[in-house]
Amino acid sequence: MRQGDFVTRKSYGGDVMFKIERIEQLKAILRGVDYRLLADAPLVDLTISNPTDVMDHPRSSSPEFRESLRRLAVSQVQLQEKNQLSINHKQNTNKTYFEVPGKVLHLDGDPTYLRKSMQIYGELRVPAEGFYIPEAQMADALHRLLPQIKPDIVVVTGHDGILKQRKGRGPSNLSSYKNSQNFVNAVQIARQYERNRDSMIIVAGACQSHFEALLRAGANFASSPARILIHALDPLCIAAKLSYTSVKDTISMLDIVDLTVTGLDGLGGVETRGSYRMGVPGIQHLEDHD
Repeated sequence: MRQGDFVTRKSYGGDVMFKIERIEQLKAILRGVDYRLLADAPLVDLTISNPTDVMDHPRSSSPEFRESLRRLAVSQVQLQEKNQLSINHKQNTNKTYFEVPGKVLHLDGDPTYLRKSMQIYGELRVPAEGFYIPEAQMADALHRLLPQIKPDIVVVTGHDGILKQRKGRGPSNLSSYKNSQNFVNAVQIARQYERNRDSMIIVAGACQSHFEALLRAGANFASSPARILIHALDPLCIAAKLSYTSVKDTISMLDIVDLTVTGLDGLGGVETRGSYRMGVPGIQHLEDHD
């Protein structure tokens, strides 16, 4: 076995696909392919999987995720129709409008899912800037990036997981998690920059992350209430919905749970105002003439 191989763990019945990040003596450090999970396992516990069984963008092509994207697209169309009807009713004219969706700053501890996330943001017309940042460096990165980018929505995600064999340390202890403390640190830095949860929305966490600690630190939405494995692109779906939810509207997790694959066991949060603004009249793109 070597770095880059796709593997499953025998002791877990091969339930999760991983990619070997590196090998340390007789142990492999693993990053989830379908799920945002960081793990390690003895080499003898691993079974190599055929790369042809691993899609370039694993579960992003699953029926559940395709349905999430369809619902996001439908909600955007409905918002546009609502805007146009409002203008027509008040002005009795065919004037158009322009859109200012919320801007996303996406920090990801997994470069593969960062690339996929940026692709989907583009397809959904969500203005976004993404950076691959190892989880331990996210707080410092936000301290530098927030004043430059001035986002409406911040996504802080990557890989996480509950550590085994931590005697005397239960799931309430942050030291029981691989990266939850790093995510908490990042959220705290972001909240020092902007305290208002409606002025800057934060979506934070990964698989099995310490949900309560992330909310206490200042996140609007976080994983994982039931400490389960979350779909790798669930945080993106929440951010995309918030980007196209009017600043006049408040949404809760109950309003957007059907946009996620893992549901309320995977993500939760507090009521939050959207970050989308409509402008009138429509902006005309004028051509320069000599």
